[in-house]
Amino acid sequence: MKQLYSPMTGPSAGVSIARRSAIGMLGATIAMAKVSSLDEAYSQPLTPNGAEMINQKSTSEKTLSEITGAGGLLVVAQWKAREGQAEAVTAILRRFLPQAQSEPGVKMFLISRGKDDPGQFLFYELFADEAAFAAHQGSTHFKTLIAEQALPLLSTRERAQYTLL
Repeated sequence: MKQLYSPMTGPSAGVSIARRSAIGMLGATIAMAKVSSLDEAYSQPLTPNGAEMINQKSTSEKTLSEITGAGGLLVVAQWKAREGQAEAVTAILRRFLPQAQSEPGVKMFLISRGKDDPGQFLFYELFADEAAFAAHQGSTHFKTLIAEQALPLLSTRERAQYTLL
């Protein structure tokens, strides 16, 4: 199993995240549910007592196979908030998520918070293509909320890109 280590903390600091288990757990959760419609979008409170998705929605009611059928670029990111910063990161992500989900070329954009560690966040982002991902990173809300506000509050940020089979 591949372990991810933060360049900010290194493997000797004991900070590791099992990528395969995190992706597998999220994938199983998504596969069992339909993505809710934009008009019926919901937000669940983020509490340390469970791993909840932050405001999961799509532009229309679709099954997972409909969303992924045409392929795309999958980006999986894992964040670890600095000590005492988890609530501030959560507040930023709550403002960011609806904007990211409404971008052209975003097929699915989910953020979840760790059940056992509420300072850990998992992003599961599916873009139509590389251009949609580049546009996402160039957006004003990404630059302001993520690059300027959220990233300084993190101790670890890991990202990986995948193509769908």
